[in-house]
Amino acid sequence: MRQAGRYMAEYREIRKKRTLLEICKSPELALEVTLQPVRALEVDAAILFADILLPLEPMGAPFEFAAGEGPVIHHPVRDRAGVERLRVIEPEEGLGYVLEAVRLIRKELDGKTPLIGFAGAPFTLASYLIEGGKSTNYALTKCMMYNEPETWHALMQKFAEVVRRYLHAQIDAGAQAVQLFDSWVGALSPEDYREYILPHVKYILESVEKANVPVIHFGTGTGSLLELQKEAGGSVIGVDWRVPLDQAISRLGPGVAVQGNLDPLLMFANDELLEKRVKSIVDRGRQAAGHIFNLGHGILPEMSLEKVQSVARWVHEHGKRGA
Repeated sequence: MRQAGRYMAEYREIRKKRTLLEICKSPELALEVTLQPVRALEVDAAILFADILLPLEPMGAPFEFAAGEGPVIHHPVRDRAGVERLRVIEPEEGLGYVLEAVRLIRKELDGKTPLIGFAGAPFTLASYLIEGGKSTNYALTKCMMYNEPETWHALMQKFAEVVRRYLHAQIDAGAQAVQLFDSWVGALSPEDYREYILPHVKYILESVEKANVPVIHFGTGTGSLLELQKEAGGSVIGVDWRVPLDQAISRLGPGVAVQGNLDPLLMFANDELLEKRVKSIVDRGRQAAGHIFNLGHGILPEMSLEKVQSVARWVHEHGKRGA
């Protein structure tokens, strides 16, 4: 989960000279940054280096990453006119650099390590676009959702179509699995998820699953939404650290694979406790149809590379012992 990043000295060296968007838009740099954790951690899959917000710019909503503040949308969309101005793009039109990076990475890794591509889900993309950046309560987003449902669904439909095409394009370029990131959808109640989100996510996932690659459906804070996420689709459901993995597996039912679910902050714990928790998650995951061990969310910049390497090693050791 967010394999590459500021916890790696090699990545920090590149960031001294290039912005995040410059790295994303250079296929050769995206290749290098994608490969850095694969070399350092000996993980079982590579994760494409990109950003979930990249589709916004070609759709007509440019943004930048402000130092210490995260993404800033230059012209937030908060009414029907703004939604109507957004373009439904073809992936090669404005995201060709991502697809070229996928092709380069696949060529480099082929026969050695599989590649996971990804895209942001409609609610998470909308939350940035409407709020103008990060938010703690998604007030503007929810106000549109509740008070202007026609405008909301029009926005969701545009995002769903762009994301659907984008994931298919990544698969066509060589991604061997894809993940739909709904990072902030845990801010919604089950009732709101069913009414405002589920139809649009289901539209994406029903289509992408026909490509016959694993599709990971990820969110955080989604303990109350797991059954709805299963209904929306995905061959793998992400489970964050707030729900014990065995309980999530029981709720999801037979035949469902899971991803998760170590608390990222446990990476700061002492080795004895951390290894104990890693082993517990590996053991609980055996009850599922399949289990991708992962953090419940991204690696924090302050983490030591050695600690991340230890976790990868423990997962392999404990996984083999119970095989």
